[in-house]
Amino acid sequence: MHPRSDTPTGPFGSGLLGPLDQDVTVLRRRVQRLLTATLIATNVIGALVVVGLAALLIPAPGMSGDLVRTTAIAVPVYVVSAVAVGALWGTRGALRTLHWAAEGRRPSDAERVASLRVPLRLTLMQAVLWGVATLVFAALAVAEQPAVALTVFLVVAFASVVVCAIAYLFGEFALRPYAARALDGIAPPRPLSGGVNLRMLLFWCLGTGVPVAGLVVTAVLAWVRGDVSTTKLAVSVIALGLVVLCFGLLVTVFTARAVVNPITSVRDALGRVRAGEFDVAIPVYDGTELGLLQAGFNDMAAGLAERERMRDLFGRHVGHEVAVEAMRSSAELGGSVRTVSVLFVDLVGSTALAASRPPEEVVGLLNRFFAVVVDEVDRHHGLINKFVGDAALAVFGAPAALEDHATCALAAGRAIARRLALEVPDGPAGIGVATGDAVAGNVGDPRRFEYTVIGDPVNEAARLTELAKNAPGRLLASWTAVESAAVEEAERWAATEDVTLRGRSRPTTLASPR
Repeated sequence: MHPRSDTPTGPFGSGLLGPLDQDVTVLRRRVQRLLTATLIATNVIGALVVVGLAALLIPAPGMSGDLVRTTAIAVPVYVVSAVAVGALWGTRGALRTLHWAAEGRRPSDAERVASLRVPLRLTLMQAVLWGVATLVFAALAVAEQPAVALTVFLVVAFASVVVCAIAYLFGEFALRPYAARALDGIAPPRPLSGGVNLRMLLFWCLGTGVPVAGLVVTAVLAWVRGDVSTTKLAVSVIALGLVVLCFGLLVTVFTARAVVNPITSVRDALGRVRAGEFDVAIPVYDGTELGLLQAGFNDMAAGLAERERMRDLFGRHVGHEVAVEAMRSSAELGGSVRTVSVLFVDLVGSTALAASRPPEEVVGLLNRFFAVVVDEVDRHHGLINKFVGDAALAVFGAPAALEDHATCALAAGRAIARRLALEVPDGPAGIGVATGDAVAGNVGDPRRFEYTVIGDPVNEAARLTELAKNAPGRLLASWTAVESAAVEEAERWAATEDVTLRGRSRPTTLASPR
């Protein structure tokens, strides 16, 4: 499961979509209340639309007294019945479909698809209820006043479209927490609840197509009957036109918000990734291509976070400079000759130390010892090339070129010696510094290799370290390194004696800090 970003807002700027780990019982009650409120609100709105349009569109002299009385009783009775049936059929059916969430488990593929189609099922339920209402009220009009039956039929049919559109929008809004749970952690290869094209076409039909068609039908009926005054027709057209404009605008705004919000969540998360926050993900709460976009972002962010973790781990193992160089260039065996400075540091009496202390104490001592070494080498722009038991090899001047590598290596040696004496007095160490030409590059096999430095300065620094363990200050350098350093650093060192180091044929002039 992806880590969650800040809770996004719902499709209409609401904070309904809370954390995915919120209490399931609380979420169920909350969604049930929203669905019930939506059911009541849509049916009441539909009834008001019927009453308003009937008053405007039914031709003079209007509805008969019998039809008015019958309608006054039938409308509230039917609305209450529709709400009751909808609560039993729609709300309970929706929550039964979402039972996997109440059980605290991940849905199966079939349950996931069914859950994402719940808003459409609720809309179809409303269409059935209002389709029956259209037939019932048209039949009542035929029985009481046949002259207005067609008008009543069209009025209720138009209100049905309004109710269905509102039911779909609010149903999708109320169920987005479940959609987020259903889509959590998956990246479906295709939309699971229809595409954006289908959604936009549906909303156009509901918000523009059907209302305009109703306006056209009203004009045609007035023309066919021939008994509608110009004033009455004008009033009817103006009223219907205002309804079309307002309802179309409402549907368009809601549709735009439903499309823009998922994109906004991706845009905001991209800004956080751009700022370097890779461990971020957004809830996927849309079953269309927009949901695939959200899921695709989560996959991308997870890949970037994994790559960042690998790069960080890689840099900790081989050094940041080596990691950067490896990612910038091709990973090939071999290297190049460079003039570098090498610092070698090794604990004194490590064998006796390991034999006389518990392993935990030895590891703790080594960590304190290496913390000082790594800190000073990094501060002086060097690279810890490798740890060898209780010793460390640092290189200055490779893989990244460093003009004053000798100065940096000598200064690092002095700083390490000073800090070890103060901070790790129970871990004395010999330190050797040497400068010369070495081969720096990848050594091993194409399947497994490491970056290293091989050459005379490495051997020389190791031999100097052995001598430094018995020297005052436990720090020695070759005079070649001192001569290669800047004047300010060279003045801090003094030549002591010439020694032929083990494995070498010519003597090395030793230098120690003044």
